[in-house]
Amino acid sequence: MWVGLHYGRYSPVGLAERPEPNFASINLDAGASTQGSFAFVADAQAPAWWAGWRAGLTFGAVRVNRLGYYGLGNDTQYSRDSVTAAGSYFYKVSRTTLFARASVQRRIIGPVRILAGATIDHSDFRALPGRSVFGSDLAAGVIDPGTIPFTDKVLRAGVVLDTRDNEIDPHRGVAAEALFASGTGYTRTTTSARVYVHPFRPLVLAGRLAAEGTGGNPPLAALELMESSARPFVAVGGYYSLRAYYNGRFTGPGKLIGGVEARYALLSVPSLLEVKLVAFYDAGRVFDRGEAVRLTTTGLHRSGGAELAVRLLRNSLLCMGYGHGSDGGRFLFGTSWSY
Repeated sequence: MWVGLHYGRYSPVGLAERPEPNFASINLDAGASTQGSFAFVADAQAPAWWAGWRAGLTFGAVRVNRLGYYGLGNDTQYSRDSVTAAGSYFYKVSRTTLFARASVQRRIIGPVRILAGATIDHSDFRALPGRSVFGSDLAAGVIDPGTIPFTDKVLRAGVVLDTRDNEIDPHRGVAAEALFASGTGYTRTTTSARVYVHPFRPLVLAGRLAAEGTGGNPPLAALELMESSARPFVAVGGYYSLRAYYNGRFTGPGKLIGGVEARYALLSVPSLLEVKLVAFYDAGRVFDRGEAVRLTTTGLHRSGGAELAVRLLRNSLLCMGYGHGSDGGRFLFGTSWSY
């Protein structure tokens, strides 16, 4: 259970039909859970304050006190019996991160923008009481103890193509990006494409394909995340990558994720309310060190399920549902689309 506080101010776009949710916004969030997690985040975004430019600046202190850790590689196993025999934290680790992230984008022609950004973060991992996969991997040297804790300084650049009609709840358009980042002792290359098709009024079809490779010696904190122009997210496994699996279910230096969705509007009042029934199918995998990241159907982990999504006004979206994969099923909740 979490208790949280939120404060936000924004400059609305008014009656203008624009893809951006607002001209600019500032949001402050603070929360804590009964399991020892907490989050303090200050976020400022200006997607349309200056013509042709968009900028973002975020500061945060976050502890995820029950983050999943199942080992490194695409073939890591999960057994419910291990949780019973070895303790409830066998597949868990505590991660604390302090970070600052800045980015700026400039439109160069039509829907094409160039991006530049920087991030500095300090991440630490702590083994929870009892036996755990994390504790075993750290003791065996599978995880480099020199990268825990780890201070990472990252510079990134890229190209973004965005033709979506609405960034919060797109009905049509394409969002594609190619990013390169240089961190402390490693590099990261990410490509992704999301496509939205509106064949007839109640139905939106969405698809996503993304791949990422790393070079050098990335720390565990970097291996657990996948980069994007908006924000990094946990992959592979979790609401933003492979929904029926727990966060961090598969961890590796290379990643491949994809998915398709059908979003059908049961109720639609333009600019006021939409209630949608969603069917989804996700797939993804990680690649080990020295293994080339490639498009393949071999070794993919798959999940499928359904969601009920409610959009209020232009910018508020809630998604609730259920997904099922080879590890079993889990209930889902999100305040944005998975992609």
